[in-house]
Amino acid sequence: MSTPVRVRFAPSPTGSLHLGNALSAAANRAYADANGGTLVLRIDDTDPARSVPGGEDAILADLAWLGIGWEEGPIRQSSRSERHEQAALLTLEAGAVRDPDGSIRLAGTTLARADGTATYQLATVVDDLDLGITHIIRGNDHRPNEEVQQRIARALGARLPEVIHHGLLLGEDGKKLSKRAEHASVADLRDEGIPAAAVRGYLDELGLPRHDVSLDLPRVRRLAIDAIASMPDAELAAAAGAPVELARPLRGARTLVEAEEIARQILQPPDVQLDDDARLTLERFVELRGGLPDPVDEEDARAVVRELKAVGGNLKQVRLALTGAERGPELWTVVAVVPRDEALRRAVAAITPR
Repeated sequence: MSTPVRVRFAPSPTGSLHLGNALSAAANRAYADANGGTLVLRIDDTDPARSVPGGEDAILADLAWLGIGWEEGPIRQSSRSERHEQAALLTLEAGAVRDPDGSIRLAGTTLARADGTATYQLATVVDDLDLGITHIIRGNDHRPNEEVQQRIARALGARLPEVIHHGLLLGEDGKKLSKRAEHASVADLRDEGIPAAAVRGYLDELGLPRHDVSLDLPRVRRLAIDAIASMPDAELAAAAGAPVELARPLRGARTLVEAEEIARQILQPPDVQLDDDARLTLERFVELRGGLPDPVDEEDARAVVRELKAVGGNLKQVRLALTGAERGPELWTVVAVVPRDEALRRAVAAITPR
């Protein structure tokens, strides 16, 4: 019987995941799922200098937002310091040396610092072995570590799990994506209003890239439009802070931030004062809309717009009167959701001298 697959995602608690780390998280989740395996979440926090307050919570929030779950963890490396110290002493029996300051080295690699604390290289090997990890799936930037970690595993009388390296996500400068780059972190995209389904969909499309790939933000944004279009009415409205009745026009948004703006345009438009040349169009709109009940169905709302176009009406003036904005979702969707009395009030107010 083959050994059950066990993989791990092991970020450092440095704050919101950048997309390269998120790619590793999604790849490990996908590999575990494809093989009926287990994903272990491990927080590599042995280096206090790299840990930031709230860093772990930010990672957990990002994973939850992306829908990436795990079966075991989070396990913090800092809670296993005694085990790491024991392992460091074991390596002395396999050729490691203790320096005069008390640190322990193996073939030039420091395993334990002078104060006895383990370095990343030792801690990650010990934890992968102890946790029964069968496959280490990580980015190509860790490739130089493989030989070192194989050597450490042998010094502990074991073998390193199978290692699978995947290509890195690159920024516009052609270098490994970093948190300092624009649009580089999960938090960045979330704040821009990109739905979680779009980000996760992009990561899943990449899968386990054999070579480095450039971050394709236009693709992420196309997936965002698709994700918004397919969101259930209640979910989309909630994301935009709007009543569910506004779901139809919100589907014209490219991001959830834009959906919030559309909701504000419809619910709380600024007052506008249009020139006298808008009078004929808006008076005709008042006639058409005034003859329809609430709520207006799609067919009637589209008919209002068609009729206005047929008589040469200026649809931009209607949009300005109803929303205070020159651009937005399809006009018929706005006509359909603004209640009749309010729509008439806005139209009349836009052409009434003050």
